[in-house]
Amino acid sequence: MGLTTSAEAPLPVGEVSRLIGGWIDRLGAVWVEGQITQLSRRPGAGVVFLTLRDPSYDISVSVTCYRQVFDAVADVVSEGARVVVHAKPEWYAPRGQLSLRAVEIRPVGIGELLARLEQLKRTLAAEGLFALDRKKPLPFLPQLIGLVCGRASAAERDVLENARRRWPAVRFEVRNVAVQGVRAVSQVVQAVKELDELPDVDVIIVARGGGSVEDLLPFSDEQLVRAVADCRTPVVSAIGHEPDSPLLDLVADLRASTPTDAAKKAVPDVGEELNRVQALQDRALRTVRGLLDREERGLAHALGRRSMEHPHRMVEEREHETEALVARSRRVLGHRLDRADSELAHTRARVVALSPAATLERGYAVLQRADGSVVRAPGEVEADEELRARVAEGEFTVTVGPRT
Repeated sequence: MGLTTSAEAPLPVGEVSRLIGGWIDRLGAVWVEGQITQLSRRPGAGVVFLTLRDPSYDISVSVTCYRQVFDAVADVVSEGARVVVHAKPEWYAPRGQLSLRAVEIRPVGIGELLARLEQLKRTLAAEGLFALDRKKPLPFLPQLIGLVCGRASAAERDVLENARRRWPAVRFEVRNVAVQGVRAVSQVVQAVKELDELPDVDVIIVARGGGSVEDLLPFSDEQLVRAVADCRTPVVSAIGHEPDSPLLDLVADLRASTPTDAAKKAVPDVGEELNRVQALQDRALRTVRGLLDREERGLAHALGRRSMEHPHRMVEEREHETEALVARSRRVLGHRLDRADSELAHTRARVVALSPAATLERGYAVLQRADGSVVRAPGEVEADEELRARVAEGEFTVTVGPRT
């Protein structure tokens, strides 16, 4: 139930602590899972002190137990081990501190851990975090690579040396973190997020040089998997542990078998690229030379023609042909004009010979009545009828005499 307090009627600290203790006492015993980060077993002491930590959320709680409770698992439990504890929450009122009083401690076995990872794997896969269409391609030539690895580790050395050997100009932004233990998850997640926020980082490599299944558990943590899935920058998983694949391998955009393999996949080899460029140059040169040779042969063939060797000869030949045709045309036209002139002269002579004027020239006359009609027979005229006689030099009037 809620308490009624005010600035005028506050509760003393001791009363608040006592009330909290009463609420916690009513909670009852609980089963708690965590990772042991601190373990204190003082010789002769009847109580063992340890700290349980949740690596995914960076939360710790103190645990106490009697020595006989811890001695039951002392051979298989040490700092860094995952355990399940059956404990009663307790509140230490003088210090205002929460702790757990353990009555049983059970180590979490490898089989149980793998079963939980498999269940988590199915859950994340159902959400689509491992889908191939979410994978981002790596840039061909990254200028700046973000590297998340252990401090002064073999994985860091392998990535840096192999990458710089392949492409000396490549630069690195390194984040040294814990790669195992209770702080590994939070530090790796923070490093990945920091590198992803840097606009100049082209690709991120998360590297570790192998280890046991327990050592690699941070790289299967749900928080890390979701952080990598949310990255805008391509991520390469380089956890050198072939038999078991951490979930980071599945969500990363590219999986490398080892840190050295990650360096080889992240940057191209300068020698191979130079050879490829040289091969392309040679191919282009052969292509251009082949084209030039073909065009040169075509040009030589064209220049070998007679018309190209003596370009004016064709004009001269056409000139002679044109002159011959013109002369022939003139001759033909002259002959036709002469024939037409001769025919015209003959026709004119015939017309002149057949014309009435030529007949009159020979002494003939044409007799016409007053109405202009021509007299063709003697019976057509009467005595004393006046007719007009037309001769070659003119005309005159005649009178018809009596018939005899």
